[in-house]
Amino acid sequence: MSINWIILIVGGVFESIFAMSLGKMQHTSGKEMWIWLFVFLISVSMSMYLLFKSMGGPHPISTGTAYAVWAGIGAVGTVILGILVFKEPITFWRMFFLSTLIISIMGLQLTSTHL
Repeated sequence: MSINWIILIVGGVFESIFAMSLGKMQHTSGKEMWIWLFVFLISVSMSMYLLFKSMGGPHPISTGTAYAVWAGIGAVGTVILGILVFKEPITFWRMFFLSTLIISIMGLQLTSTHL
């Protein structure tokens, strides 16, 4: 696994954090809301920067693949955080489709070619 894939995965994790911080901002007010806004701004900046970095360097990831994997990691992470933080339901179909998303992300990573 090249450094670009590691950078992309970390960027996807930051995407999950920025999505979760938006949810937390909706459920808070005052100082706590401002803290979550700060978390959002830092995590969205890091996420976008790492997505950008993963598409450059000696072993760049193609734009389409990088974006799809980044968004997929963010989506999976956000669903997991929703379950853990917001007590969202765990249903068979939700886990089934989450599993297919994970398999698709892995497939994109395994079949991607360098530019």
